[in-house]
Amino acid sequence: MSSHAPQQSPADRPRRVLIVTAHPEPRSLTAALAGFAVERLRAAGHEVRVSDLYAMKWQAALGGDDFPEHPADARLEVLPAQHEATLAGRLAAELAAEQEKLRWADAVVFQFPLWWFSVPAILKGWIDRVLTFGFAHGPEVPPPYTEGALGGKRGLLAVSVGARESAFTDRGAHGPLAEVLFPLQHGVFWFTGMAALEPFAAYGTVGLPEEGFAAVAEAYGRRLDGLFTEEPVPFRRLDGDYGRDMRLREGLERPGASGLGLHTR
Repeated sequence: MSSHAPQQSPADRPRRVLIVTAHPEPRSLTAALAGFAVERLRAAGHEVRVSDLYAMKWQAALGGDDFPEHPADARLEVLPAQHEATLAGRLAAELAAEQEKLRWADAVVFQFPLWWFSVPAILKGWIDRVLTFGFAHGPEVPPPYTEGALGGKRGLLAVSVGARESAFTDRGAHGPLAEVLFPLQHGVFWFTGMAALEPFAAYGTVGLPEEGFAAVAEAYGRRLDGLFTEEPVPFRRLDGDYGRDMRLREGLERPGASGLGLHTR
């Protein structure tokens, strides 16, 4: 019998996961699913950190306080201010702390309820304030829509939806969920280089009974188990699929593809 332990594949080795969660009620479904995710991932051997934005009393609005050394009487031009403060290490402490979590993480999970077809304002504020010019995009990092600034990381949206699933289909009144979430999947994850996985969605969550939660948790657990093995959404790359005008090159589209569907291979 060999004395050597079985060799782990790269997909099996423990990873590091950042969960950014946003709900004002600590007894909410969102909070319960975030807690479930922490337990599931840690049981699999992964390290997990959580940014619970409401518990942190996260400030949603980007402003001059993000750049403590910006002169109070000077006009605030956001991108130049972000760029200068990021490169000089002069961002507000809470922003620097969240950026360090992102550097640490191999995967990022956004856990949130779908409010007005997007994230809660507090999570949008985390995106606005943390993904600064000079850190998540900009001339010092690889271009967007490639394995860019946050390349090598994976991104998962875990969404609680009050409506029924049929309302978010191709003929549903709200439109396909993949298109509703495209600004996050493509415009946040893939823009910064993170490989976006298909979203996980729990539908019909208003007044969800206990047995309903068990079913949602079982489905969510399967997705978490595949966080580092499932194939990401095959978004197109800027360096090859698009011309200098950032339009998709002629002839690359699939037959019948249009709209947002043009941007997946």
